[in-house]
Amino acid sequence: MSQHQELLQNLYDAFNEREIETIISTMQPDVKWANGLDGGFVHGRDEVRQYWTSQFENIRCELETLSFETDSENRDVVTVHQVIKDLQGNVLVDTTIQQIFTVKEGLISLYEIGDTETIKEKIEKAK
Repeated sequence: MSQHQELLQNLYDAFNEREIETIISTMQPDVKWANGLDGGFVHGRDEVRQYWTSQFENIRCELETLSFETDSENRDVVTVHQVIKDLQGNVLVDTTIQQIFTVKEGLISLYEIGDTETIKEKIEKAK
C-alpha cells in the first residue's frame, strides 16, 4: 500500500469510527473539502470539523474502500461503497461513488466527489 493509500485508508477508518479529530489531522490547515451533503465546499479545518460534527448528528454514513487509483493529474481516486442511514438505522442510500483527493506534503489539500449529486438529492431520489 502506498503512503497516500495508507493515509486515505486511515481517514476512512477514522470516518467510520466518527473520530473527527483524527479525520482533521489528515488535512492541510487550508484544506478545501467537498460538501457532499449540500454541495459546494467548506474551507479549512474548522469548517470541515463543523461540517462533520453536523453531519454525524443527522445521518450515519459508512464507507468501504473498494479500490485506489491515481488519475492523470496525480490525484488519488478512491472508489467506495457508501451506505447512508438515518439515526434509527434505516438505509437511505446504498451506492458506489468515487472520491478524489489531492495530497500535498503528506496531508489532504483538496477533496472532491466524482458524483455531482448531493447526499440530500440522493435521499430524496430514493424516497
